[in-house]
Amino acid sequence: MSIVIVDDNATNLLIIEKILNKAGYADLIAVSSAKELYNVLGMDVSDEVEVTVDLILMDMMMPEIDGVEACRTVQADERFKDIPIIFVTAMGDSNKLAEALDAGALDYVMKPINKVELLARIRSTLRLKYEKDWHKERDKRIKYELDLAKQIQLSVLSSPLKNDHIEISAVYKPSSELAGDFYAWYPIGPHRYGIILLDMMGHGISSSLVCMYIYSALKDTITGVCEPIRVMQELNRRMNQLHITDSLINYYFTAIYMVLDTEKRTIDYVNAGHPAGVALLDGKVALLTEGCCAIGFFDHIEITQGHATYEKQAQIVLFTDGLTEWIEDEEHDGIAEIMGSLKELSTHDPEGLIERIVPSAKSGSPQDDMCLVMITAP
Repeated sequence: MSIVIVDDNATNLLIIEKILNKAGYADLIAVSSAKELYNVLGMDVSDEVEVTVDLILMDMMMPEIDGVEACRTVQADERFKDIPIIFVTAMGDSNKLAEALDAGALDYVMKPINKVELLARIRSTLRLKYEKDWHKERDKRIKYELDLAKQIQLSVLSSPLKNDHIEISAVYKPSSELAGDFYAWYPIGPHRYGIILLDMMGHGISSSLVCMYIYSALKDTITGVCEPIRVMQELNRRMNQLHITDSLINYYFTAIYMVLDTEKRTIDYVNAGHPAGVALLDGKVALLTEGCCAIGFFDHIEITQGHATYEKQAQIVLFTDGLTEWIEDEEHDGIAEIMGSLKELSTHDPEGLIERIVPSAKSGSPQDDMCLVMITAP
Protein backbone atom coordinates (compact mmCIF):
# COMPACT_ATOMS: atom_id res chain seq x y z
CA MET A 1 0.00 0.00 0.00
CA SER A 2 1.93 3.07 -1.27
CA ILE A 3 0.71 6.58 -0.40
CA VAL A 4 2.31 9.78 -1.68
CA ILE A 5 1.97 12.89 0.53
CA VAL A 6 2.43 16.21 -1.30
CA ASP A 7 2.81 19.39 0.79
CA ASP A 8 5.24 22.31 0.64
CA ASN A 9 5.10 22.62 4.45
CA ALA A 10 7.53 20.23 6.18
CA THR A 11 5.52 20.31 9.44
CA ASN A 12 2.35 19.20 7.67
CA LEU A 13 4.26 16.37 5.99
CA LEU A 14 5.57 15.20 9.36
CA ILE A 15 2.12 15.31 11.01
CA ILE A 16 0.44 13.31 8.23
CA GLU A 17 3.29 10.77 8.16
CA LYS A 18 2.98 10.17 11.92
CA ILE A 19 -0.81 9.76 11.72
CA LEU A 20 -0.51 7.25 8.90
CA ASN A 21 2.39 5.35 10.49
CA LYS A 22 0.43 4.88 13.71
CA ALA A 23 -2.54 3.65 11.64
CA GLY A 24 -0.34 0.97 10.04
CA TYR A 25 0.48 2.62 6.71
CA ALA A 26 4.21 2.07 6.32
CA ASP A 27 4.92 2.67 2.63
CA LEU A 28 4.82 6.46 2.54
CA ILE A 29 6.53 8.86 0.14
CA ALA A 30 6.72 12.51 1.20
CA VAL A 31 7.39 15.21 -1.43
CA SER A 32 7.24 19.00 -1.23
CA SER A 33 6.03 19.99 -4.71
CA ALA A 34 4.01 18.90 -7.71
CA LYS A 35 7.19 18.49 -9.77
CA GLU A 36 8.52 16.00 -7.22
CA LEU A 37 5.19 14.14 -7.45
CA TYR A 38 5.58 13.94 -11.24
CA ASN A 39 9.06 12.46 -10.76
CA VAL A 40 7.78 9.86 -8.28
CA LEU A 41 5.08 8.80 -10.74
CA GLY A 42 7.50 8.74 -13.66
CA MET A 43 5.42 11.14 -15.71
CA ASP A 44 8.52 12.33 -17.54
CA VAL A 45 9.07 8.81 -18.90
CA SER A 46 7.33 8.23 -22.21
CA ASP A 47 7.48 4.43 -21.99
CA GLU A 48 4.87 2.36 -20.19
CA VAL A 49 5.54 2.44 -16.44
CA GLU A 50 4.22 0.23 -13.69
CA VAL A 51 1.97 2.25 -11.40
CA THR A 52 2.76 1.42 -7.75
CA VAL A 53 1.05 4.39 -6.07
CA ASP A 54 -2.30 3.63 -4.44
CA LEU A 55 -3.25 7.07 -3.13
CA ILE A 56 -2.16 10.72 -3.28
CA LEU A 57 -2.74 13.12 -0.38
CA MET A 58 -2.12 16.62 -1.72
CA ASP A 59 -2.08 20.16 -0.43
CA MET A 60 -4.07 22.60 -2.51
CA MET A 61 -2.01 25.77 -2.12
CA MET A 62 1.59 25.20 -3.30
CA PRO A 63 4.09 27.45 -5.11
CA GLU A 64 4.72 27.17 -8.88
CA ILE A 65 2.14 24.41 -9.51
CA ASP A 66 -0.85 24.37 -7.19
CA GLY A 67 -2.69 21.23 -6.16
CA VAL A 68 -5.63 21.66 -8.52
CA GLU A 69 -3.38 22.01 -11.56
CA ALA A 70 -1.30 19.03 -10.43
CA CYS A 71 -4.45 16.97 -9.92
CA ARG A 72 -5.69 17.87 -13.40
CA THR A 73 -2.33 16.92 -14.93
CA VAL A 74 -2.18 13.54 -13.19
CA GLN A 75 -5.78 12.70 -14.08
CA ALA A 76 -5.19 13.62 -17.73
CA ASP A 77 -2.49 10.96 -18.06
CA GLU A 78 -4.07 7.62 -18.99
CA ARG A 79 -1.44 5.76 -16.94
CA PHE A 80 -2.31 7.51 -13.67
CA LYS A 81 -5.96 8.55 -13.98
CA ASP A 82 -7.09 5.75 -11.66
CA ILE A 83 -4.92 6.89 -8.73
CA PRO A 84 -7.31 8.46 -6.20
CA ILE A 85 -6.45 11.95 -4.93
CA ILE A 86 -7.55 13.47 -1.61
CA PHE A 87 -6.86 17.14 -0.96
CA VAL A 88 -5.63 18.06 2.53
CA THR A 89 -6.12 21.80 2.66
CA ALA A 90 -6.84 24.86 4.78
CA MET A 91 -8.68 26.43 1.83
CA GLY A 92 -12.31 26.86 2.86
CA ASP A 93 -13.52 28.49 -0.35
CA SER A 94 -16.37 26.30 -1.61
CA ASN A 95 -15.76 27.37 -5.22
CA LYS A 96 -12.12 26.30 -4.98
CA LEU A 97 -13.09 22.99 -3.39
CA ALA A 98 -15.63 22.41 -6.17
CA GLU A 99 -12.90 23.16 -8.73
CA ALA A 100 -10.67 20.58 -7.03
CA LEU A 101 -13.37 17.90 -7.27
CA ASP A 102 -14.04 18.82 -10.90
CA ALA A 103 -10.32 18.38 -11.58
CA GLY A 104 -10.62 14.73 -10.55
CA ALA A 105 -10.09 14.61 -6.78
CA LEU A 106 -12.30 12.13 -4.95
CA ASP A 107 -12.42 13.86 -1.57
CA TYR A 108 -10.88 16.51 0.68
CA VAL A 109 -9.95 16.95 4.36
CA MET A 110 -9.73 20.34 6.02
CA LYS A 111 -6.78 21.56 8.08
CA PRO A 112 -6.12 21.51 10.99
CA ILE A 113 -6.21 17.76 10.42
CA ASN A 114 -8.63 15.60 12.35
CA LYS A 115 -6.88 12.22 12.29
CA VAL A 116 -10.13 10.23 12.69
CA GLU A 117 -11.65 12.02 9.71
CA LEU A 118 -8.46 11.70 7.63
CA LEU A 119 -8.15 7.95 8.24
CA ALA A 120 -11.86 7.38 7.57
CA ARG A 121 -11.65 9.18 4.22
CA ILE A 122 -8.48 7.26 3.31
CA ARG A 123 -10.16 3.91 4.08
CA SER A 124 -13.24 4.90 2.09
CA THR A 125 -11.19 6.02 -0.91
CA LEU A 126 -8.99 2.92 -0.87
CA ARG A 127 -12.10 0.69 -0.77
CA LEU A 128 -13.35 2.43 -3.91
CA LYS A 129 -9.95 1.97 -5.55
CA TYR A 130 -9.91 -1.72 -4.64
CA GLU A 131 -13.33 -2.19 -6.22
CA LYS A 132 -12.26 -0.30 -9.34
CA ASP A 133 -9.03 -2.31 -9.63
CA TRP A 134 -10.98 -5.55 -9.20
CA HIS A 135 -13.38 -4.62 -12.00
CA LYS A 136 -10.49 -3.57 -14.27
CA GLU A 137 -8.74 -6.89 -13.69
CA ARG A 138 -11.96 -8.79 -14.30
CA ASP A 139 -12.63 -6.84 -17.51
CA LYS A 140 -9.07 -7.54 -18.68
CA ARG A 141 -9.56 -11.24 -18.01
CA ILE A 142 -12.92 -11.26 -19.83
CA LYS A 143 -11.38 -9.46 -22.80
CA TYR A 144 -8.59 -12.03 -22.96
CA GLU A 145 -11.13 -14.87 -22.86
CA LEU A 146 -13.27 -13.20 -25.53
CA ASP A 147 -10.22 -12.73 -27.75
CA LEU A 148 -9.37 -16.40 -27.29
CA ALA A 149 -12.96 -17.42 -28.05
CA LYS A 150 -12.90 -15.26 -31.18
CA GLN A 151 -9.75 -17.00 -32.41
CA ILE A 152 -11.34 -20.39 -31.75
CA GLN A 153 -14.50 -19.32 -33.58
CA LEU A 154 -12.54 -18.12 -36.60
CA SER A 155 -10.41 -21.27 -36.64
CA VAL A 156 -13.41 -23.55 -37.25
CA LEU A 157 -14.62 -21.66 -40.31
CA SER A 158 -13.95 -23.55 -43.54
CA SER A 159 -10.76 -22.67 -45.41
CA PRO A 160 -10.94 -21.56 -49.04
CA LEU A 161 -11.40 -24.48 -51.45
CA LYS A 162 -10.08 -24.55 -54.99
CA ASN A 163 -9.74 -27.39 -57.48
CA ASP A 164 -10.50 -28.07 -61.13
CA HIS A 165 -14.23 -28.34 -60.43
CA ILE A 166 -15.07 -25.65 -57.87
CA GLU A 167 -13.77 -22.64 -56.00
CA ILE A 168 -15.26 -21.46 -52.67
CA SER A 169 -14.12 -18.62 -50.41
CA ALA A 170 -15.62 -16.05 -48.05
CA VAL A 171 -15.36 -12.54 -46.67
CA TYR A 172 -16.23 -12.29 -42.97
CA LYS A 173 -16.54 -9.02 -41.01
CA PRO A 174 -17.98 -9.51 -37.50
CA SER A 175 -19.35 -6.36 -35.88
CA SER A 176 -18.37 -7.43 -32.37
CA GLU A 177 -15.80 -9.64 -30.67
CA LEU A 178 -17.97 -12.71 -31.15
CA ALA A 179 -20.32 -13.10 -34.08
CA GLY A 180 -23.45 -15.04 -34.92
CA ASP A 181 -22.67 -15.68 -38.59
CA PHE A 182 -21.15 -18.98 -39.63
CA TYR A 183 -20.26 -20.74 -42.87
CA ALA A 184 -18.95 -24.18 -43.81
CA TRP A 185 -18.49 -26.43 -46.83
CA TYR A 186 -17.70 -30.13 -47.10
CA PRO A 187 -17.18 -32.63 -49.93
CA ILE A 188 -20.08 -35.12 -49.71
CA GLY A 189 -19.19 -37.43 -52.58
CA PRO A 190 -17.60 -37.40 -56.01
CA HIS A 191 -18.13 -33.93 -57.50
CA ARG A 192 -20.68 -33.01 -54.77
CA TYR A 193 -20.29 -30.32 -52.13
CA GLY A 194 -22.49 -29.30 -49.20
CA ILE A 195 -22.31 -25.56 -48.52
CA ILE A 196 -24.07 -23.65 -45.73
CA LEU A 197 -24.23 -20.06 -44.51
CA LEU A 198 -26.22 -19.27 -41.38
CA ASP A 199 -27.01 -16.19 -39.33
CA MET A 200 -27.80 -16.77 -35.66
CA MET A 201 -30.26 -14.47 -33.90
CA GLY A 202 -28.37 -11.50 -32.47
CA HIS A 203 -24.62 -11.47 -31.95
CA GLY A 204 -22.21 -11.61 -29.05
CA ILE A 205 -21.45 -14.34 -26.54
CA SER A 206 -24.80 -16.14 -26.47
CA SER A 207 -25.22 -16.23 -30.26
CA SER A 208 -21.64 -17.39 -30.67
CA LEU A 209 -22.14 -20.24 -28.20
CA VAL A 210 -25.30 -21.40 -29.99
CA CYS A 211 -23.39 -21.13 -33.27
CA MET A 212 -20.67 -23.40 -31.90
CA TYR A 213 -23.33 -25.83 -30.68
CA ILE A 214 -24.70 -26.06 -34.23
CA TYR A 215 -21.17 -26.36 -35.62
CA SER A 216 -20.55 -29.41 -33.43
CA ALA A 217 -23.32 -31.23 -35.32
CA LEU A 218 -22.87 -29.64 -38.72
CA LYS A 219 -20.20 -31.78 -40.37
CA ASP A 220 -21.78 -35.10 -39.43
CA THR A 221 -25.20 -33.82 -40.48
CA ILE A 222 -24.08 -32.55 -43.88
CA THR A 223 -21.76 -35.43 -44.76
CA GLY A 224 -24.13 -38.05 -43.34
CA VAL A 225 -27.56 -36.76 -44.35
CA CYS A 226 -26.47 -34.66 -47.36
CA GLU A 227 -29.85 -33.76 -48.89
CA PRO A 228 -31.03 -30.18 -48.18
CA ILE A 229 -34.48 -30.97 -46.77
CA ARG A 230 -33.19 -33.64 -44.39
CA VAL A 231 -30.24 -31.47 -43.29
CA MET A 232 -32.58 -28.57 -42.38
CA GLN A 233 -34.92 -30.93 -40.53
CA GLU A 234 -32.01 -32.27 -38.46
CA LEU A 235 -30.70 -28.79 -37.67
CA ASN A 236 -34.23 -27.75 -36.65
CA ARG A 237 -34.40 -30.76 -34.32
CA ARG A 238 -31.06 -29.77 -32.79
CA MET A 239 -32.19 -26.19 -32.24
CA ASN A 240 -35.38 -27.30 -30.53
CA GLN A 241 -33.28 -29.26 -28.04
CA LEU A 242 -32.01 -25.88 -26.77
CA HIS A 243 -35.45 -24.59 -25.80
CA ILE A 244 -35.73 -24.19 -22.05
CA THR A 245 -39.10 -24.08 -20.29
CA ASP A 246 -40.01 -20.55 -19.10
CA SER A 247 -37.07 -19.06 -21.01
CA LEU A 248 -37.77 -15.63 -22.49
CA ILE A 249 -35.45 -16.33 -25.41
CA ASN A 250 -35.87 -18.97 -28.11
CA TYR A 251 -32.79 -19.08 -30.27
CA TYR A 252 -33.15 -19.44 -34.01
CA PHE A 253 -31.15 -18.86 -37.15
CA THR A 254 -31.70 -18.19 -40.82
CA ALA A 255 -29.66 -20.23 -43.27
CA ILE A 256 -29.18 -21.23 -46.85
CA TYR A 257 -27.83 -24.71 -47.53
CA MET A 258 -27.07 -26.15 -50.95
CA VAL A 259 -25.70 -29.26 -52.55
CA LEU A 260 -23.78 -28.42 -55.71
CA ASP A 261 -23.02 -31.26 -58.12
CA THR A 262 -20.29 -30.16 -60.52
CA GLU A 263 -20.68 -33.27 -62.71
CA LYS A 264 -24.47 -33.11 -63.19
CA ARG A 265 -24.26 -29.30 -62.99
CA THR A 266 -27.16 -29.05 -60.57
CA ILE A 267 -27.86 -26.98 -57.47
CA ASP A 268 -30.33 -28.26 -54.86
CA TYR A 269 -30.93 -25.91 -51.95
CA VAL A 270 -33.14 -24.81 -49.07
CA ASN A 271 -33.43 -21.19 -48.00
CA ALA A 272 -34.58 -21.04 -44.36
CA GLY A 273 -35.74 -17.43 -43.94
CA HIS A 274 -32.39 -16.18 -45.24
CA PRO A 275 -31.68 -13.38 -47.75
CA ALA A 276 -31.99 -14.83 -51.26
CA GLY A 277 -28.74 -16.15 -52.65
CA VAL A 278 -27.76 -14.69 -56.00
CA ALA A 279 -26.78 -17.18 -58.71
CA LEU A 280 -25.33 -16.21 -62.07
CA LEU A 281 -25.99 -19.33 -64.19
CA ASP A 282 -24.59 -19.18 -67.72
CA GLY A 283 -24.89 -15.40 -67.59
CA LYS A 284 -28.49 -15.37 -66.30
CA VAL A 285 -29.35 -14.24 -62.76
CA ALA A 286 -31.49 -16.43 -60.51
CA LEU A 287 -32.49 -15.84 -56.88
CA LEU A 288 -32.37 -18.76 -54.47
CA THR A 289 -35.58 -18.20 -52.51
CA GLU A 290 -37.27 -21.61 -52.09
CA GLY A 291 -37.28 -23.13 -48.64
CA CYS A 292 -38.94 -22.62 -45.26
CA CYS A 293 -39.08 -20.43 -42.18
CA ALA A 294 -36.08 -19.82 -39.94
CA ILE A 295 -34.63 -22.82 -38.10
CA GLY A 296 -35.65 -23.23 -34.46
CA PHE A 297 -39.04 -21.50 -34.49
CA PHE A 298 -41.22 -24.64 -34.58
CA ASP A 299 -40.90 -28.32 -33.72
CA HIS A 300 -41.90 -29.34 -37.25
CA ILE A 301 -41.47 -27.26 -40.38
CA GLU A 302 -42.69 -27.58 -43.96
CA ILE A 303 -39.77 -27.34 -46.36
CA THR A 304 -39.69 -26.77 -50.11
CA GLN A 305 -36.48 -27.65 -51.91
CA GLY A 306 -35.23 -25.40 -54.70
CA HIS A 307 -33.47 -26.67 -57.82
CA ALA A 308 -31.37 -24.97 -60.48
CA THR A 309 -29.16 -26.13 -63.34
CA TYR A 310 -26.41 -24.69 -65.50
CA GLU A 311 -24.49 -25.85 -68.56
CA LYS A 312 -21.19 -23.97 -68.59
CA GLN A 313 -20.60 -21.91 -65.44
CA ALA A 314 -22.25 -21.12 -62.14
CA GLN A 315 -21.25 -18.24 -59.92
CA ILE A 316 -23.19 -18.04 -56.65
CA VAL A 317 -23.09 -15.46 -53.86
CA LEU A 318 -24.55 -16.17 -50.43
CA PHE A 319 -24.64 -13.41 -47.81
CA THR A 320 -26.13 -12.45 -44.47
CA ASP A 321 -28.53 -9.54 -43.99
CA GLY A 322 -25.74 -7.51 -42.38
CA LEU A 323 -24.36 -6.92 -45.88
CA THR A 324 -27.63 -5.83 -47.49
CA GLU A 325 -28.57 -3.65 -44.50
CA TRP A 326 -25.18 -1.95 -44.79
CA ILE A 327 -25.76 -1.25 -48.47
CA GLU A 328 -29.43 -0.33 -48.53
CA ASP A 329 -30.79 3.20 -48.34
CA GLU A 330 -33.39 5.23 -50.23
CA GLU A 331 -31.35 5.01 -53.45
CA HIS A 332 -29.86 1.52 -53.28
CA ASP A 333 -31.39 -1.95 -53.02
CA GLY A 334 -28.96 -4.40 -51.44
CA ILE A 335 -29.70 -7.47 -53.57
CA ALA A 336 -29.85 -5.38 -56.77
CA GLU A 337 -26.41 -3.93 -55.97
CA ILE A 338 -24.98 -7.41 -55.44
CA MET A 339 -26.58 -8.72 -58.65
CA GLY A 340 -25.20 -5.82 -60.69
CA SER A 341 -21.72 -6.10 -59.19
CA LEU A 342 -21.66 -9.88 -59.71
CA LYS A 343 -22.42 -9.45 -63.43
CA GLU A 344 -19.49 -7.04 -63.74
CA LEU A 345 -17.07 -9.36 -61.94
CA SER A 346 -14.99 -11.43 -64.35
CA THR A 347 -13.20 -13.71 -61.84
CA HIS A 348 -13.81 -15.46 -58.52
CA ASP A 349 -13.10 -12.60 -56.15
CA PRO A 350 -15.31 -12.09 -53.04
CA GLU A 351 -13.13 -9.25 -51.76
CA GLY A 352 -13.39 -7.58 -55.16
CA LEU A 353 -17.16 -7.96 -55.08
CA ILE A 354 -17.30 -6.22 -51.69
CA GLU A 355 -15.09 -3.43 -53.03
CA ARG A 356 -17.43 -2.92 -55.98
CA ILE A 357 -20.37 -2.59 -53.59
CA VAL A 358 -18.59 -0.28 -51.11
CA PRO A 359 -18.71 2.96 -53.18
CA SER A 360 -22.51 2.84 -53.13
CA ALA A 361 -22.74 1.74 -49.48
CA LYS A 362 -23.34 3.80 -46.42
CA SER A 363 -20.27 5.28 -44.79
CA GLY A 364 -18.99 3.91 -41.51
CA SER A 365 -18.79 0.41 -40.11
CA PRO A 366 -21.56 -2.20 -40.43
CA GLN A 367 -23.83 -2.44 -37.39
CA ASP A 368 -24.37 -6.18 -37.82
CA ASP A 369 -22.15 -9.15 -38.60
CA MET A 370 -21.44 -9.19 -42.31
CA CYS A 371 -20.55 -12.29 -44.29
CA LEU A 372 -20.35 -13.16 -47.99
CA VAL A 373 -19.61 -16.59 -49.50
CA MET A 374 -18.76 -16.94 -53.18
CA ILE A 375 -18.94 -20.23 -55.10
CA THR A 376 -17.66 -20.60 -58.65
CA ALA A 377 -18.11 -23.78 -60.69
CA PRO A 378 -16.45 -23.41 -64.12
